[in-house]
Amino acid sequence: MASHAKESLMSLRRKSWPLVELMKNKFIPNSIACLFGLFCAFLVSVQAATPKKVLVVTVTKGFRHSSIPTAEKILGELGQKSGAFTVEYVRNDQEMAEKMTSTALKQYDGFIFANTTGILPLPDKEAFLSEIKSGKAFIGMHSASDTFRGQDAIDPYIEMLGGEFRTHGDQAGVECLVADVNHPATKHLKRDKLQSYCIEQEEMYLFKNFDASKVHQLFYLDKHPNNKQEAGRFPVAWCKNYAQGRVFYTSLGHREDVWENKRYQAHILGGIKWALGLEEGDASPGNI
Repeated sequence: MASHAKESLMSLRRKSWPLVELMKNKFIPNSIACLFGLFCAFLVSVQAATPKKVLVVTVTKGFRHSSIPTAEKILGELGQKSGAFTVEYVRNDQEMAEKMTSTALKQYDGFIFANTTGILPLPDKEAFLSEIKSGKAFIGMHSASDTFRGQDAIDPYIEMLGGEFRTHGDQAGVECLVADVNHPATKHLKRDKLQSYCIEQEEMYLFKNFDASKVHQLFYLDKHPNNKQEAGRFPVAWCKNYAQGRVFYTSLGHREDVWENKRYQAHILGGIKWALGLEEGDASPGNI
């Protein structure tokens, strides 16, 4: 019986021998490392493929642009076609009260103010700005700079945005010059071998509480149609860091046909992707 047990043990050792030798082979650790690397790459790709969640706000407490329905439609389409983000909308005070509480804000990766105006009834403005500071995106179009403006002191929202609407004149054709040809919000023009972005008709803003040394400019005018007596650089679009967050603003977007223009759509899509951290671009201030 002892002899039989000894033979069984020897047989087990012989069967295990190839596995032991295989474990000694460097192929196994290398293979495990390779599989681990592939798994990590898979996780990263899945994360990158997951669309960001963006809240689009179109509430107004002043002038209401007729282009807002077009803006809502275009933003939804850009998110869907690019696969970069999904959108939810805040169109009235009730939706703002429900979707922009300090708790509700945490579910979103970024916020778009598309032609908002006036003093908006944010449930908690401080919490809203803190969410952006923590690493989220803020994107403003056109009259987003006519929001929380005109108060005795510069509003914290305006400080976050980087500039405040002052006035505008008659709509006019303009040539927007590119300040950074490699930024996601402008590089489509470089791809098309263009040095500027020409618009047949648009409402162009003049700003106050704007400091060029604190933002990274993307588009500017060297002459303004509503300020012909003064030469200089007039800001049109810019980006900036806001603590850990990213801010992109374009003053373009008054008219429906501007929103429907493919070059404008490439401009705002690039800016949105940059603000969401999906594409990299320079945001160092004082570039011009």
